[in-house]
Amino acid sequence: MQIVPRPLVFIHGSGDNARIWDTLLPYFQQQGQHPTYALDLPGHGKRADTLPATASVADYAREVAHILSNGLHLSSAIIVGHSLGGAIALTLALEYPQMLSGLVLIGSGARLRVHPTLLEEAQHQPGMATERLTALALSPSTSASMLPRLLQQKGANDMQMLYRDLAACNSFDVMERIPGITPPTCLLCGEDDQLTPPKYSRYLQQQLTHASLQILPTAGHYVMCEQAEATYQALSLWLQEIEGDA
Repeated sequence: MQIVPRPLVFIHGSGDNARIWDTLLPYFQQQGQHPTYALDLPGHGKRADTLPATASVADYAREVAHILSNGLHLSSAIIVGHSLGGAIALTLALEYPQMLSGLVLIGSGARLRVHPTLLEEAQHQPGMATERLTALALSPSTSASMLPRLLQQKGANDMQMLYRDLAACNSFDVMERIPGITPPTCLLCGEDDQLTPPKYSRYLQQQLTHASLQILPTAGHYVMCEQAEATYQALSLWLQEIEGDA
């Protein structure tokens, strides 16, 4: 029986846009096996804003579900989420389970509290908050070479959305619901991640039914940018495993 490769849908994190996946996606595109789609969340990148100023992760998940079914015409996909994108992926798995055939959670968690000082700065000085948050998100080993490029990828709209994104993260908490998530899940985290430390991913691994975890060295919160090839290799092996089990 021929196995039909599952589509991969990539969802970015707070204050980012679909370009955050530019380092990783060429590996999948060269392979040519899995259809790949990188989404801009509402108000980010090139996508118009369709959400209220106080949007929750559930609001984002509802919009992503609409994009998947009415924009991309996908009945099912593997959702790859980074940080806020991972929270959205978990919410999709809870609220729209029929739309998911797998989960990849990169630098994310079942709860994503944000320091009050960072929230305040994001609300009143989004440009400064973006620089501070991006610097914190990188490993000391990669910060000097990667920080300018990551900041260049962020547009003015993304920075204005940062506070709403972080506020949504701050109120997100599905810790008690995690055991109800059943799709196969791949957890990836940078060893030097200060924003969503490895303990967040270890907790998810312990609570999820079918989860594997890999912690990559010399990487922070932006593990898919800092260690793109290693991220690709980890995802490729996991995809082979779950497709062999299909």
